[in-house]
Amino acid sequence: MRIGVPLETRPGETRVAATPETVKKLISQGHSVVIQKDAGVHASQPDSAYEAVGASVGSAADAFGAEIVLKVRAPEAAELKQIKSGSVLIGMLDPFDNDNIAAMAAQGVTAFSLEAAPRTTRAQSMDVLSSQANIAGYKAVMIAANEYQRFMPMLMTAAGTVKAARVLILGAGVAGLQAIATAKRLGAVIEASDVRPAAKEQIESLGAKFVDVPYETDEEREIAQGVGGYARPMPEAWMKRQAALVAERAQQADIVITTALIPGRKPPVLLHSDTVTNMKPGSIVIDIAAGRGDNGSGNCPLTQADKIVQVNGVKIVGYTNLASMVAADASALYSRNLIDFMKLIVDKDAKLLIPTDDDIVTACLMCRDGQAVRKNS
Repeated sequence: MRIGVPLETRPGETRVAATPETVKKLISQGHSVVIQKDAGVHASQPDSAYEAVGASVGSAADAFGAEIVLKVRAPEAAELKQIKSGSVLIGMLDPFDNDNIAAMAAQGVTAFSLEAAPRTTRAQSMDVLSSQANIAGYKAVMIAANEYQRFMPMLMTAAGTVKAARVLILGAGVAGLQAIATAKRLGAVIEASDVRPAAKEQIESLGAKFVDVPYETDEEREIAQGVGGYARPMPEAWMKRQAALVAERAQQADIVITTALIPGRKPPVLLHSDTVTNMKPGSIVIDIAAGRGDNGSGNCPLTQADKIVQVNGVKIVGYTNLASMVAADASALYSRNLIDFMKLIVDKDAKLLIPTDDDIVTACLMCRDGQAVRKNS
């Protein structure tokens, strides 16, 4: 089959959906691959690297006109018009955007959104959310270290001792755990909190102290277990207790990193405005959920999407696409996710064969034959 890889055009998006490594594998499987000119440049993959493994370099029309189109982000209206009816589109297409799904269905596209893949052992190699969140957690700490005007580790010098930075991480999913590991490598003293009780062992295994918010009812404990590896919205009483404890710990922290996201919902507020105003001047907040809340906020109401703002001397960083700041590795991991998913819908003769009884395929399928398969309430 002919596979196309367009240049991503959304502002700030530097990733590419295929690297020379994965293109070489696709060609060895009997496919032909066309890469839009300069599609991989921002991910340190020049056109010559693709040509060296057998791909052709063409225009946007060439890439979008392929039988299978691989994308990082959902196509915008002008891009979608270039995709032929009956073609297959695979990418991070936002499965909770009904308008987007309807537009792809109207175009006659068969679309697969990999964010919808179930969190099962079999689907791990296709888990784009985890692969990209892992990078976001790493980059969040590196940005924090850059913005923080002191050392991260404790240092003993002839001029005196410098204390280690105190880092508070809220949310211990993939991004949070990577943030803990990265901050630990830099020598920080770390505390971390998460709704799910199972996260305590993971947090402590990485060398951080678990900030425990006790459960007062069986209902709270049951909700805290989460669904499919994700946290669920907690009752108001528990949220108030967490807010009080977070406010206390944040006032002692030098860096706070918030990572809580719930698929299909606004991110929970973990760091309230009055908590930020009471933090130490020079402190840093990195809000990984930036841009997902009201008016571009995230886990903190004061966050502004893609901006760094200061409140009472506290810097709040609201970058919305941290993975794109590590574009080379982000693209490498993402493109491997895509090629593993393609094994489920392409047979050994390099022909399209979409199984209707595969739980991963059916979960990711957004639309087919002009009809939206997934609709969100």
